[in-house]
Amino acid sequence: MNPYYWQYLALMMQILAAFLLGVGMVAASWFVGRHRNTQVKLDAYECGIQAIGDARGRFSVRFYLVAVLFILFDVEMVFMMPWAVIYRRLPALTGCSRLFGFWEMLVYLGFVAVGLYYIVRKGILNWSQDKADL
Repeated sequence: MNPYYWQYLALMMQILAAFLLGVGMVAASWFVGRHRNTQVKLDAYECGIQAIGDARGRFSVRFYLVAVLFILFDVEMVFMMPWAVIYRRLPALTGCSRLFGFWEMLVYLGFVAVGLYYIVRKGILNWSQDKADL
């Protein structure tokens, strides 16, 4: 075996130990825990009020759209932060000029701006009126 791979032996042992610890805790709780449904366990949980209807109620799709948009713009920031940190060292790291890195980021921000413009024009962030087509 290549000596290079031996450097990862400690990491692999730690991953294996964490996995075995997790499996061991789940298995121990299954063996030790009691699995009997009694009337007390089946009673209403909070406030003593019996549940009415289905617990899997429908949500407006706007909640999901806003969540996806949040993740999308969050990921965009993840790409922008490292660029901003190494901007002054771009010529040494990549061999291209700083100006090229600047225009590259402007193109990227252009795509982000087009996406934001589409979101605003579509009215996804406008919660004042209910739309059935979303």
